[in-house]
Amino acid sequence: MDGHLPRFTPIFVVLAFSAITLLIFYITSLERAGYSQNDNQLATKPLPLTANQPGLQPKEPAELLLTLTTDGERSRDDGPGIRCFPGGIQQHLVVLLQDLTLPSTDGIGSHMDDHGPKGVVLAKGFRLCPNLNCQRTSAFHQIQNSFYSALKSPENVLSGKLNYTYCPHLGQEPTAEEIIEQSHLLNSISWPGPLIPGLAYQFSSDSAQSYFVIRGPAEQHIGSQLVVDVHMLNFLGQPKEHGGDFLVARLHSPELKAGVVGQVHDHQDGNYTVLFPLLWEGVVKVDIIMVHPSEGVVVLKRLTQEHPDRVSFESVFRSGSLSETTECNLCLPNTDQPLCNYTDPHTGEPWYCYKPKKLDCDTRIIHVKGSFKTNLLTAYEAQFFQSRVNIKVPIHSSGMDKVTVLPAENGTINEESSQFIPSGYYYQDSWRPLSGTVMRQFSDSTAITQCFKGKIVHMFGDSTARQWFEYLHAFVPELKQINLYTPRKVGPYMAVDSVHNIMVTYHCHGPPIRFTATPSPELHYIANELDGIRGGPNVVVLVSIWAHFSTFPVEVYIRRLRHIRRAVVRLLNREPATLVMIRSPNLRELNFEISLSNSDWFAQQQDIVLRAMFREVNVRILDAWEMVLAHRLPHNVHPPNIIVKNMLDLILSQVCPVQKK
Repeated sequence: MDGHLPRFTPIFVVLAFSAITLLIFYITSLERAGYSQNDNQLATKPLPLTANQPGLQPKEPAELLLTLTTDGERSRDDGPGIRCFPGGIQQHLVVLLQDLTLPSTDGIGSHMDDHGPKGVVLAKGFRLCPNLNCQRTSAFHQIQNSFYSALKSPENVLSGKLNYTYCPHLGQEPTAEEIIEQSHLLNSISWPGPLIPGLAYQFSSDSAQSYFVIRGPAEQHIGSQLVVDVHMLNFLGQPKEHGGDFLVARLHSPELKAGVVGQVHDHQDGNYTVLFPLLWEGVVKVDIIMVHPSEGVVVLKRLTQEHPDRVSFESVFRSGSLSETTECNLCLPNTDQPLCNYTDPHTGEPWYCYKPKKLDCDTRIIHVKGSFKTNLLTAYEAQFFQSRVNIKVPIHSSGMDKVTVLPAENGTINEESSQFIPSGYYYQDSWRPLSGTVMRQFSDSTAITQCFKGKIVHMFGDSTARQWFEYLHAFVPELKQINLYTPRKVGPYMAVDSVHNIMVTYHCHGPPIRFTATPSPELHYIANELDGIRGGPNVVVLVSIWAHFSTFPVEVYIRRLRHIRRAVVRLLNREPATLVMIRSPNLRELNFEISLSNSDWFAQQQDIVLRAMFREVNVRILDAWEMVLAHRLPHNVHPPNIIVKNMLDLILSQVCPVQKK
């Protein structure tokens, strides 16, 4: 049998493989039910999964773990090839594996060198992980997850189908620099999650039992930094041992109509630190909100990966009395049905529809938003999206939730204030930027007219850009809207003041656009529109594009912003004096249905990407995220008029800055 496996080896392999499968099933049972060391059996009440339980000490030094490596590299203390389990589960696993061995043959168990195993299954490398942060992606971990998914109870698993609605190979080929940039962007928005997926609901984050603690005395000073520690607990009252909860924070004084956002730091161990700058005198109150538990974020990530088409699109085709409607999207499943290719020839942005059976592709007349798909969650997953339980719920203080802010000590600003500097804050409902822009108040239409005199203002994007047009048209009587006989929400819109030589326009962005019905001739891409603008010192360009991309992988949003950025750079090369402002995403009202497709978590990911992609471009970022979060009014995808007014005051302050003396 020179160099060959003995004939009975496959039997041992099958037996070993079966043992592994049963082992993982046993681990799963322990993970769900908890392990009681007192009676050495499954407990009816889950116990805290910690590495610090009495009597559970790490074994010397290499206990047993099933490890599969493919790169031949030695696993470091926290590196690939190590699967960590908490306390009782780990110790019990050692007992289970002590008698598990594989036959030593020329083909199995013998391919080892100084760098550890190469492509073989070994029972080595098990260790206790006190901080439970050692899990890393590895080949074995991926296989383990596959086993885990296969062994989950049916009510926790949906049958998966390969989804074709995001096709990364479509669109213009990115440059080498853009490929590297995208990799960095994706790394910057990576999100930690539960160490062990699929644990019982009782182990998820409970805002009602979680709490925060304000550091320092009850009286602090302007210019210093207020530090707040947040401690997350599960529904059993046990401390969480991993991060990934989506928290937002605000410091405010309701009687002063003042507010500022806080910066949340995730320590990835169930604890968070929030920093607030102290910017005004008076009593300030801390608000900490859990938007989603970490377990809910896992579900949102799965939905984006598996169901980017959870909002459907259609097109209406018509010729004479004959009309047909077909499905459309960025990319459609690979079937034998012919497609109509509406990919934009300039940007390469893809868009496809199934070809009508009797009509040609050039008979398309209307783009339509279809319905939101339902029944995408298991009963287990749905538990993490309950209003007043784990969707946008407050976390309370274990002690004081307010401090009194006194004047700056000795008239100086504490150097700690540089730890976190927000883009601005509210005082008496007026936004005060901290970026160096001097905020002017445009409280009457005459002031707006004088600022926009001789200007052309172009607005592009979704309905959050349309809000600006609607506010100006309602507030400035001199701006007369021209009836272009276009749909009310879709546009395009145009308003002019012929006396003061002002023109304001609005155009919606191209697919995917979720307006109810958009005439196909109005499906314009912002990048192409920017290429048609001459630019100059009398031209203002305002862009807001984010809300209709939340169901797609963030790569789709990155691709769209990349094309817009290229067009902005071309515009500024033509006319460097052109003012370009780009609005960031903002928070909104959330319930079960809205969370699955339009969660603030998606908007937060977009916000990070947008700021990073335009950081080196000569544009102004309008920070809608902070302007909505810092305000006293409830979150709304379409912020109330007081916030829209502050946005336009900020825009006008850029168009007509205070002249330096």
